[in-house]
This record gives sequence, C-alpha cells and structure tokens, in this order.
Amino acid sequence: MEAFTLKDPEAMALNLARAAENLGKAASAWLEPREKGEKADLVAEPLADMVKTFSKVAEYWLADPRRTLEAQTYLFASFFQLWTKNLQRFSDTNQAEKPSAKPDKNFPDEDWDRVPFFEFLKQAYLITTAWAAKLVADTEGLDEHTKHKAEFYVRQISAALSPANFAVTNPTVYREAMASNGENFVRGMKMLAEDIVSGKGDLRLRQVDSSKFAIGENIAVTPGKVIAENDVCQIIQYEPATEEVLKRPLLICPPWINKFYILDLNEKKSYIKWCVEQGHTVFVISWVNPDERHRKKDWESYAREGIGFALDTIEKATGEKKVNAIGYCVGGTLLAATLALHAAEGDKRIRTATFFATQVDFTYAGDLKVFADEDTIEAVETSMKTHGYLDGSQMAMAFNMLRASDLIWPYFVNNYLRGQDPSAFDLLHWNSDATRMAEANHSFYLRNCYLENNLARGKMVLAGKKLNLSDVTIPIYNLATREDHIAPPKSVFYGSSFFGGDVDYVLTGSGHIAGVVNPPAGGKYQFWTNGKPVGEYEDWLEHAQETPGSWWPHWHAWIESKHDKRVPARAPGGEHINPIEEAPGSYVRVRV
Repeated sequence: MEAFTLKDPEAMALNLARAAENLGKAASAWLEPREKGEKADLVAEPLADMVKTFSKVAEYWLADPRRTLEAQTYLFASFFQLWTKNLQRFSDTNQAEKPSAKPDKNFPDEDWDRVPFFEFLKQAYLITTAWAAKLVADTEGLDEHTKHKAEFYVRQISAALSPANFAVTNPTVYREAMASNGENFVRGMKMLAEDIVSGKGDLRLRQVDSSKFAIGENIAVTPGKVIAENDVCQIIQYEPATEEVLKRPLLICPPWINKFYILDLNEKKSYIKWCVEQGHTVFVISWVNPDERHRKKDWESYAREGIGFALDTIEKATGEKKVNAIGYCVGGTLLAATLALHAAEGDKRIRTATFFATQVDFTYAGDLKVFADEDTIEAVETSMKTHGYLDGSQMAMAFNMLRASDLIWPYFVNNYLRGQDPSAFDLLHWNSDATRMAEANHSFYLRNCYLENNLARGKMVLAGKKLNLSDVTIPIYNLATREDHIAPPKSVFYGSSFFGGDVDYVLTGSGHIAGVVNPPAGGKYQFWTNGKPVGEYEDWLEHAQETPGSWWPHWHAWIESKHDKRVPARAPGGEHINPIEEAPGSYVRVRV
C-alpha cells in the first residue's frame, strides 16, 4: 500500500492550493460570458425533462407498496452479498491480492480487483447501476419514447457517477497524486481553464492533440483540385492514378455534420485514394461550414446546390451524364431524398447508389431519438434563431453522449484528474473538427426525419413534390455497421424495404466510422452478406455469410457488375473547367 501513502504533506498542500487557483480561473472563464449576457445556460430544460421522465418511473414503483418493497429488497440483498464477500476477502490475504480473471474496460487498473477497497467501490457501483437499469426495464405502462429516454438518462448518470471519475476513488489517479504530491491536479485544473476559455464559456473537452495535424499536409492529402464552388459547397475532383478509369464517374456526398476528410484521413486509411487507385474518377462534395448567411439554406438548397450542382459539374468536366453516387450518414439520407425527387422529375443521371450507415426510415433510429421530441426540437430551434445556425459543439456533445463511457469520461479523467495531454489520433482530430448546422436545414432534418419520419412515410416535400422512395428503382448497395450507435444496423436493414429497386444489404464489423473506414491492407473486422434484405434483421443475420477483412473490394466488384466500361483517365476539370485551388480546398479548413 506504499503507493497510496502521502509522502510530502507540505508539497501536497501547496499543489492543492495551486490547483484551486487554476480551478478559480476555470470558474471565472465559465462565468464571464454569462455575466455579460453573451451566453445563456441550456442546462435547465434537459434537467427538467430528466426529472419529469424519472418521475414517471418512480410513480410506477411507488404506486404499489409491495412492488416498492421488492425493489428495495433486491438492492439490499445484493449489497449484503457484496458485504459478505468483502469481509471474506479482508480476512483472507491471499484472496485480497488475487486479480480478477475478466478485466473490465471501464476499470482497467489491476487495483480495481487487487485492492479490496477499490474492488468494493467498483462492485457497489455495478450493483447500483444495474439495479437502476432494471427498475426502468421493469417499469410498465410507459410509452416507448419515455422508456427510451429513461434508459438513456440512466446510462448517462451511471457513466457520470462511476468511481473511476473521482480522484480519491480511482486507484490510478490516487497513486499518481501521491507520487507527484498533487502536481497532476495543478496541470489538470490548468487544462480545464484552458478548455473553457477555448469553448468561450463552455467546456470544449479536448480528446486529441490537434497540433500534430494540418489539413492538406498530413490529413486530406489525396491529390486533386477544387473545380467548382457555390454558397453551399465546393466540388473536388481527384487526380487519376490509372491510365484508364471507369466510364461512370463516382460522386461522394458526405455528411455536413463533421467534414468529408473522414474518407481521406491519411494515405493508408483513405477510401478516396483507394477508389482512385481502382480506376474511379472521384468527385467529392465539400460542404460549407455555415454561418449567419446560410440560415435559410434548407434541404432543397442542399439537394439542388449540393448534389444537383455536383452532377452539373461532373457533366461539364467529363461529358458524362450517368454517375455512381455514394451517400454517408445524413449525406446518404439527403441522397435518398434527392433520388426520390429526381425520380419525380425524370432526372436519371445517378445510375447506382451506395449508402454508408444511412437511415431513410427512423423507426429504429437508436439513442439519437431521445433528442427528437417536440419540446427538444423547439428548444434547438429557439437556440438557432439567435445566429441562424446550431453551434458545432452542441452537436458534437450530443454524439459524444451516445458513448459517454468511451468519448467523455475517460478524457475527463485523463485531462483534468491525471493532468496528461491527450494523444495524437487522426480520427479524434476529425471528430473534434466540428461543423455548424444551418437553421433551416437542421430544423427540416430533425422534424422530417427523426420526429415525423416523413421520408419513409412518403410525406416529405421537396420542390413542391411529395417524395416516395418506391420511385427509386436504381441498384442500391446499402452498407450498415454492426456496432453503429448513430444508424443502427436494424434501422438500415428496415429502411432497405422502402426502395423500389434491387437493394444489396451488407453488414460490416465495428461502428459508424471504423466499420466504414476499413482499408483492405489493415486486415481488420469482417463483413456479412445474405442476399436481399427481406424478413427480419435477426433472421437475415443468423444465416448471413461472414467474410474476413474489408468490404471495399466487395463493393468495387458490385460497382463493376453494374457497368465496367473504361475510358482514358481524366484530368481535374477536363477541357471546360479551370480549377479554382488545390484539394482539399478552403471550405473544409474553416473551423468553428
């Protein structure tokens, strides 16, 4: 236990005083914009909703005294078993030093199992949180949305109250504090103050050392040119890497939530570079990072001035009227809606569509539906009216909350309790490079997709036309990722049934990003195929064929099976367009 013993009380006291001083600076940075009226707190409404939701759970359990007693008895019995077990450990020194055979990723330090004090804290936490989750799961009479919110809130509270998040109950932090006499707290509170200043009064949790990355220098470096731009986007065409290319160009429509270079992180991970090397003439939409000028840009604007503008540019640059198109996440949802609009208008330029982790039906849309009720959307719309956009940090926090145990609290502990700088990781740098959402566009998306599910119901209206996905009859490659928390695979599977043509559903391992950005050379994960997505997702998966490695070659073979004619390679812009600037362009460099 020497590692947990304070060695220099005087130095510890001095460092705690310095840490308190830095904490005061953090508090001042948080208060200043609020005292000036520059920032309003948005905490009250979510807290009120959480209390309202939990009150409905409590009402069920308190309505019947016998039911209440059973819940209490279950919890007390679990704690009694834990207490008995720990008394045995304290009396048996050999047992007290025995590590757990199954380490928990949320409690990786061996002392969580080796030291009885910390092991007791961990087990008490696991018992309590499991009990709370069981209360919600066993509550009867709740509507589906309220129960979903209750489950989500329980997970958030459970993640926040983990003993790993507190200095005196985390063995790693405790040891480091004793070894450094509290210098870790001094560094941590200094970082906390810096991150609140960086967030202009809000905590901008740093997950990565972004100083190691520069767009166009060591990320987003595939050679190409910006050949067109407007108020909504830039169009990038990449340099060919083969003497011949597929006749049909490839258009990639990425999400405007975050930036397109997730598909061009570096030379080894770049999907864009790989496509170029397979003989695709690749065009990418680089969305603007919107500001006040873009508040009225809606879905029709993004469909016309984004996808439509890209198709016009491709035809001018290559002479081709038929293209293959890819949509990723919300970019795929926009692509699907645009395809339905094109079908209504007789526009047949897009001949195949590929969707990456894309939802067109939002029945099984996962935890993001927690934020998609009328009250929450009205609150978001009210906040957007001030500047005409949703600040990128708010959307980033919402996504991080979906995996708080992985994307929030480990960084809180590492940065502010241990005082350590985060590592340099390109994917997390991309994740922190937030984008704003234009007011009209984001409101349309939340209401038409998450709240009302209008695209799947045939009630979404663009350009005065009701859209029907059954009018989309072109071949579709629909990729889902098995551990996706944003576009769950069941949701993607179910959405496949709304298209009017052939859909090939493919499931890949890992999650929303790593499952898509999975180059063949890495030899990671696997993918599953099982023909058309009919019946239930669980049945399809049970009989699916698993193939080790990346899905990229499988997709390329699918593209070639639709049209494999090749032509001489094309230079960016062709004979009719003078390039504007080098890829990745200027729009992607705008930071929030």
